[in-house]
Amino acid sequence: MSIDIAARLAEVMPGVRRDLEDLVRIQSVSADPARAGEVERSAEATRDLFAAEGFEAEIVRAYDGAPPAVIARKSGPEGAPTVLLYAHHDVQPENDHADWDSPPWEPTERGDRLYARGAADDKAGIAAHLGAVRIFGDDLPVNLVMFIEGEEEVGSDTLVDLLTTHKDRLEADVIVIADSGNWDIGEPALTTSLRGLVRMDVEVRTLTHAVHSGMWGGLVPDSIMTLSRLIASLNNDDGSVAIEGLHSGPAADVEYPEARLRAESGAAEGIEWIGAGSVVERLWTQPALSITGLDAPKVEGASNTLVPAARCRISLRIAPGDTTANAVQCLQAHLEKHVPWGATLSTTVVDTGEATQIDASGPAYDAARAAFAEAWDGTAPVDMGVGGSIPFIAEFLEAFPQASVLVTGVEDPDTRAHGANEGLHLAEFEKVVKAEALLLRNLGDLPR
Repeated sequence: MSIDIAARLAEVMPGVRRDLEDLVRIQSVSADPARAGEVERSAEATRDLFAAEGFEAEIVRAYDGAPPAVIARKSGPEGAPTVLLYAHHDVQPENDHADWDSPPWEPTERGDRLYARGAADDKAGIAAHLGAVRIFGDDLPVNLVMFIEGEEEVGSDTLVDLLTTHKDRLEADVIVIADSGNWDIGEPALTTSLRGLVRMDVEVRTLTHAVHSGMWGGLVPDSIMTLSRLIASLNNDDGSVAIEGLHSGPAADVEYPEARLRAESGAAEGIEWIGAGSVVERLWTQPALSITGLDAPKVEGASNTLVPAARCRISLRIAPGDTTANAVQCLQAHLEKHVPWGATLSTTVVDTGEATQIDASGPAYDAARAAFAEAWDGTAPVDMGVGGSIPFIAEFLEAFPQASVLVTGVEDPDTRAHGANEGLHLAEFEKVVKAEALLLRNLGDLPR
């Protein structure tokens, strides 16, 4: 029996909205040990939502005390493809409540958005899967597997163990990862590349103990100035990354208008862009480097003292096609070559995540593009890169090399995920739900 997806969408969306708001009220901050109980409660709520739709649903974890994930399965027609739908139920900390225009744990509609922590990233991903399931009810066009992770926001440390332990239950022909976004309001996208990440802590030491800056300044190098010179060596004069041996590549031919770029980036008035190449190459397919932390005395209360050591954290985004092993080696070699004045250099790799490049061709991707174009009233999806990193996508590709991996999501350029006033664009969210239902229909229609 053919299902009227548009009509069913209108029927199910109010309930999906209510369930999303209930999930958002659960403070499932995986980075906060004090809220581990909330993460458990979030997993239980997610399990129960899919169990109510006829799924065999359970909470799994890599070991006792590990973060909880949810696996749920429901069969479709015999011989139909199996589709795994991924999202995560843990969220980022809300940080200072004063920065929010409404309470971060109470979903609040203002204008065309629903504001709350997790309203988009990524409890809306769970809700989108739920909405698509409800559109079909017991007439699923495919076999479905839900995998809802509980530790994405803290690095997915046990994901590989879960994928290995439950491989037979998770194996699928198509994997849909709902943790990315669209190109703009009214313009859908498939994410086909993501940069990788290397984070390294760097310390330079010039003294065995602090000394008077007047008595020894001019002879003994200052550790903060030493570190500053080392940091400055990491970029060329145009701001591009100066580390030799890192990979760069071409990006999709996508226009990013200057006015939109300035509005979405939050760039201060008069700031000049750094790097070379097209805007999207600099954002998606070239390495980028930031200093995300710095240990040094505060200005207020500073004394006339040469501090013996200074420390920073380097965040290096690596381009698709590169590896973290190469990036660590190149960064280490650069630091050793450029540390000035004989200072002692110490480095520690904090964490890494591989870059991802997806060959978005084949029947599953054709089915997705057709579904997106239909849901967005004829607007074809953009093949989009992402400058940030989602390392677990590479782990899915490695665990299930035969599967077509589609990276989608509910976010848009003004979602403000991880920041204050995170918001879900409600009209776009409805299109996401419709697109996922259309995708499942299209996949079910593919030749067996």
